[in-house]
Amino acid sequence: MENKYVHLSIENFVGILTLGRPEAGNAIDLQLAKELMEVAVFCSESENIRAVVLTGAGNKFSVGGDLKSFANEGDEIGSHLKIVTAYFHQAISYFARMNKPIIAAVNGVAAGGGMSLVCACDLVYASEDSKFVTAYNKIGLTPDGAGSYFLPRLIGVRRALELLYTNRPLDAKEAKEWGIVNDVFSNKKLMPFVLDLATKLANGPISAFGVTKKLLYHSLQETLESQMSLESLMIAERASSNEGKEGISAFLEKREAAYIKK
Repeated sequence: MENKYVHLSIENFVGILTLGRPEAGNAIDLQLAKELMEVAVFCSESENIRAVVLTGAGNKFSVGGDLKSFANEGDEIGSHLKIVTAYFHQAISYFARMNKPIIAAVNGVAAGGGMSLVCACDLVYASEDSKFVTAYNKIGLTPDGAGSYFLPRLIGVRRALELLYTNRPLDAKEAKEWGIVNDVFSNKKLMPFVLDLATKLANGPISAFGVTKKLLYHSLQETLESQMSLESLMIAERASSNEGKEGISAFLEKREAAYIKK
């Protein structure tokens, strides 16, 4: 896809998505939000993409919303933000709902909407010099990008409120300890690790990954019995699917499962 600010390349069934406004810290303006949504739709639909990696160009992941472009709207800033967040939120919805795993490779600061975007990813790996900061309340704003949904689910309400009220940044090590980040690597090792993992996942049972994600999200609003009912339905459905049949056969035959149609 030919985009100005959100670049997509495909390698080994992995869609590598790069936020491409390094001169502005990959800040999210209207154009970037719109392109992010379009790329999210493409990634969710393309048969050539079975896993997604999300990162930022330059030395930052994303500093969040482009406040300068927002302020330029003057009295229309409220209407403008509704349009920007409509695109941004639709992108996050597609990423969160698609069957394909999405992995964030955080290569620097992730602030505001950038941090929310990180929290919405399935797996997160960060460079040693990465920092995470909510940023919203410091400038009199409130979370967007599903930050108020994912953050308390990852770290709990009290810690989420602490970060939002105080604007205290977390370094990569602390973000890992709190459960925002899966692991931390040197700048040199971050992308090789993430791309290797994404390639392995791309060769896995994509539909099973998607259903597993849905089950986990549903578990937060279900009772014990209703969740187990969903589990029963889903595992029976997956066992009858082509993926399930191939996975079971491969296990019994002591071979690697072949989930990609050749």
